[in-house]
Amino acid sequence: MHTVVVGTSGVTASDVLAVARGGARVELSGEAVAALGAAREIVEALAAKPEPVYGVSTGFGALATRHISQELRAQLQRNIVRSHAAGMGPRVEREVVRALMFLRLKTVCSGHTGVRPEVAQTMADVLNAGITPVVHEYGSLGCSGDLAPLSHCALALMGEGEAEGPDGSVRPAGELLAAHGIAPVELREKEGLALLNGTDGMLGMLVMALADLDALYKSADVTAALSLEALLGTDKVLAPELHAIRPHPGQGASAANMLAVLKGSGLTGHHQDDAPRVQDAYSVRCAPQVAGAGRDTMAHARLVAERELASAVDNPVVLPDGRVESNGNFHGAPVAYVLDFLAIAVADLASIAERRTDRLLDKNRSHGLPPFLADDAGVDSGLMIAQYTQAALVSELKRLAVPASADSIPSSAMQEDHVSMGWSAARKLRTAIDNLTRVLAVELYAATRAIELREGLAPAPASQAVIDAVRAAGVQGAGPDRFLAPDLAAADAFVRGGELVVAVEKVTGPLQ
Repeated sequence: MHTVVVGTSGVTASDVLAVARGGARVELSGEAVAALGAAREIVEALAAKPEPVYGVSTGFGALATRHISQELRAQLQRNIVRSHAAGMGPRVEREVVRALMFLRLKTVCSGHTGVRPEVAQTMADVLNAGITPVVHEYGSLGCSGDLAPLSHCALALMGEGEAEGPDGSVRPAGELLAAHGIAPVELREKEGLALLNGTDGMLGMLVMALADLDALYKSADVTAALSLEALLGTDKVLAPELHAIRPHPGQGASAANMLAVLKGSGLTGHHQDDAPRVQDAYSVRCAPQVAGAGRDTMAHARLVAERELASAVDNPVVLPDGRVESNGNFHGAPVAYVLDFLAIAVADLASIAERRTDRLLDKNRSHGLPPFLADDAGVDSGLMIAQYTQAALVSELKRLAVPASADSIPSSAMQEDHVSMGWSAARKLRTAIDNLTRVLAVELYAATRAIELREGLAPAPASQAVIDAVRAAGVQGAGPDRFLAPDLAAADAFVRGGELVVAVEKVTGPLQ
């Protein structure tokens, strides 16, 4: 099994994906263990002094003014975890919780938190055992980071609360730890706070969203190309020299992908022989500009994610010179903004795809295709209601594009008076990506049927490869009306599983 080694300088996106989705094992580097020990010595020296130090010998948040005596500090650390584990609602997905735990371990191993090496090792052991704490949908304001979700994870390290075992059953965390020979941790000064205070949940979801969107933007270029072909559009607007004079990288990449899919098509530009059009509609002609803008948004979001992956997010932090200082690095604004920005791009990509689908179904705008791509229009409704479903998804995506990060609800007796709502931004982005996949599946379903209805005209080899692959996957072609939901589900699985891009790349080579 693949192993990810965690050091002091952060982790990569591929590390997160390997642990969260691939079940990779986690090991601490010797450098990390040494840094953990050195930082812990600093914390213990400060704990022994009579002067109060925030996070070490004081309360937290609005209660930070109280100096806590030594005999109560272990209880304080337990109490902060128990009281902050206050999430409600449905369980969060296993991959999200694994990313959350792994990224908190990444910060712990930086040597800036003051956590003992044995606590970090227990975190790794829990991940390696396939134990996943139960974390709930609601509870995080994104400041100080994802407190409630991280608290549920810390609670499991203490042997309390509930967790899911590797077999998928939910049991008391203490039972699962015992079954895997893992001793519960007994938290000391600073450690409870250090396990709770970070942007790890929203960051983990950002990393996974970027991986999903990388595949979906390629899929969107393919479905846009298929729709252009089905509508007898022109591929001249995809010429690289046109995109070179407006040099947005994403736009150029999307245009190149569409051109690669359409290479050798007998349908593109055919309208110029018998029904001239000066230009195709915006939803066809401007596909690279819209998808390209989303790609460039992803590039910015990836830069933010890379910076956050290299960060040590905690409060207070242990500095190399021995100081323990309070800070505001836990605030989720940098991550929250790009999560919201991506939700806007996703909504717009889905919106333009739906407009192309609607054009394919409208006999007044489809250039010779039957109404709703029906077998016997009037007797058959064809794909009329498939477009309704797509429209409903797009409407929902527009609501999900409303930014969470523009909101702030003061908390902790006005001590935490401006919060990021980054967790909420991440949660709605996951829903948006799920729905974008469905929208593209409907466009794929309509475009492949429309191309098959263009009798006597040969599609591009890549397009034919898609049609053959999607039919083999159980998505039926043209014909009389039938129960449509299974076809749409099969198309969704085809896009979601990456088979669409695989089918194309067998002909075109790797897409950008």
